[in-house]
Amino acid sequence: MDVDTRLLRSFVVVAEEGNLTRAAQRLFVSQPALTKQIKQLENLLGVQLFTRSRAGMALTDLGTTFARQVPALLAGWDGVLRDTKSAASRAAKVLRVGFLASAANEATPEIIAAFAERRPGWRVDMRQATWSNPSAGLDDGDVDAAITRLPFPGQENWHVRVLLTEPRVIALATTHRLAGRDRVDFRELWDEPFVAAAPETGRWRDYWLAADERDGRQPRIGAVTDTPDEWLSAIANGYGIALAPESSARFYARPGITYLPVSGVEPTRVGVAFAADANAVTRDFVECCVRNSGALDAEGHQS
Repeated sequence: MDVDTRLLRSFVVVAEEGNLTRAAQRLFVSQPALTKQIKQLENLLGVQLFTRSRAGMALTDLGTTFARQVPALLAGWDGVLRDTKSAASRAAKVLRVGFLASAANEATPEIIAAFAERRPGWRVDMRQATWSNPSAGLDDGDVDAAITRLPFPGQENWHVRVLLTEPRVIALATTHRLAGRDRVDFRELWDEPFVAAAPETGRWRDYWLAADERDGRQPRIGAVTDTPDEWLSAIANGYGIALAPESSARFYARPGITYLPVSGVEPTRVGVAFAADANAVTRDFVECCVRNSGALDAEGHQS
């Protein structure tokens, strides 16, 4: 019997959450799609894994037995896959680095130059990810390290070094009624439509909507986008406003869009994430990130 590992991963998350909605958010899939995956797995195995009720998804006795075995199976497969891809990259002397948007901002070229000096003959393959993949390829084993915005879903599964912190600003159309202001308080924006990432991105979407800083009010969504270009177009066309890193005003300056300082929201951080058992080459890259970005150590002091 052949079983897609995607179905097994879905099963593990549903078993952990006991709730389809929360599980779907963690997996970045819609709830109907997740329900279909669980049903498909049960049909393949010929057993019922969950008892469904309004209270959630409870494991059956057979489901509990299955749940004890699957994590180790997946961990073994992930290790094989990661080691194989990493070995291929090492053979070609290529370090695969995922990133979102502007990566480590202006420090990125310095980081790559420092790595080239430390590891002559090696090349950094920078791979930009969409916002629906906030781990920038780490979760899929497609990269050796990732420079990404924090927090990102599944961050607890990786080692992370914080590289920089910067304020969040508000991006809005230059025709917006607030565009002429010097600064805006986030409370003034609670009723505005926002441009957001897809609902399946869960905590990532919530963070950039500042969901925890709205005093319980639900955000209004004016548009859903997955790439910087789509995001910029939606804002310029007046479909909504959006929180963004302060550096967006430099990297994503565009006619029709204004960036304003905003009070009442926490700053954003950029970090480099990597596996606990990362090889020496990856760790050299991480060290270059730390030394060339004014990074902070675990206690918040500059390295």
